[in-house]
Amino acid sequence: MLLRSVVVSRDDHVIKRRRPTRLSDFQAPEKVRSKFHMPTQRIRQSGTAQAYPACVVDLMEEFAAFPGIGRRTAERMAFHILKSDREDALRLARSITDVKNKVRHCPICFNFTEAPPCAICSNPKRDHSMVLVVEEPKDVIAIEQTGMYRGDYHVLLGRIAPLDCIAPEDLTIDVLLKRIDDPAENAQGTRVREVILGLSPNLEGDGTAMHLMKEFESREVKVTRLARGLPSGSQIEYANKAVLADALVGRVSVE
Repeated sequence: MLLRSVVVSRDDHVIKRRRPTRLSDFQAPEKVRSKFHMPTQRIRQSGTAQAYPACVVDLMEEFAAFPGIGRRTAERMAFHILKSDREDALRLARSITDVKNKVRHCPICFNFTEAPPCAICSNPKRDHSMVLVVEEPKDVIAIEQTGMYRGDYHVLLGRIAPLDCIAPEDLTIDVLLKRIDDPAENAQGTRVREVILGLSPNLEGDGTAMHLMKEFESREVKVTRLARGLPSGSQIEYANKAVLADALVGRVSVE
């Protein structure tokens, strides 16, 4: 997961303002690290810094900055690089460089792509009149893996969260509305006829969905959302009240 916190100074206080992460924000401040990350100075102050060359310690520090990676795991990853062939290590370095230099946001749907527009928006076999709104590009991957959806997407790059200082203007909602209002702004110049809300079923996701529905009221577009309820293979006794409530509200007829 990418870092999304931005340190903002206001008078004599330091606050953290969270906003959507775009590719231009990938250079995060050094102060911004997950609570699961180990501070880099701890590696240098430990016996590890004395046992290994400085470049190896630097590599461990970079690995330790990854989400969920601790000191011991960082050491194992560094040793794997040291033991691997030169070509394998350089191939990894080239892959990282290529990702940072080539990957961009699609100007239409804001999914990741190397050459805009992305492969989905430029595919003539997709139904461009149907747009599924998601929060992050990783949600697109999850839905594509099902093989059940053949429409387009729109990535908001976050969700409305007042407590984290994320406002509607921080998201890509304005681009979504332009796609609905003007067919020329949508993929293949197709008019958007249905918008599917695929946001997370939590407080922030529902709040974002409500804001979008208010924006859609004055527009001639069909608005639906992904179904909620009991997952297949589960048991009712283990479901919480929110899941059961969604299942009752979204019940369907049996034919």
